[in-house]
Amino acid sequence: MTDITTGATVVFGTSAFSAELLSIGLPSIARGMIDTTHMGTTVARTHQPVDLIEWGDLEIEFNFDPNNEPPIDGAAETITITFPIPSGGASGATIAGSGFMTAFSVTAPLEDKMTATATIKWSGDLTWTDSA
Repeated sequence: MTDITTGATVVFGTSAFSAELLSIGLPSIARGMIDTTHMGTTVARTHQPVDLIEWGDLEIEFNFDPNNEPPIDGAAETITITFPIPSGGASGATIAGSGFMTAFSVTAPLEDKMTATATIKWSGDLTWTDSA
C-alpha cells in the first residue's frame, strides 16, 4: 500500500530543531563490494559484499522560519523522521539515526513564501521502525 507524506515530521534530538516539511529526499543507500576474481576464475568475475553500508545524505526542504536557527554548526545528534500514520494504524513508521547538518540554504523570493533546504549526513547505522 502506498501512502502520501502529508503529516511527516523531522526532529533533531539535541538541538530540538524541527521544521514544516515540504519534501524529504531519503538517502541513496550504497554497499560496497570486493572483487574476488583471480587468475583461476572462469566464465565471469566474482564479488563479495563488504560489511559497511553508506547511508548517504538526507535532504529536506521546508518552510523557512528566520527565528528557528538550523543546527549547521552543531555536533551529530539523533534525527528522527516520522511518517504519517497509515489508515487504520496507531503510529507512523520512523527512520532514526545519528546525523549532522552539512549544508543549509534559503530561498526568499519577492511576494512568496520563504523556503530552505538542508542536507544531513548520517553517521552510523539507521534504525527503521515499522508503523503500528
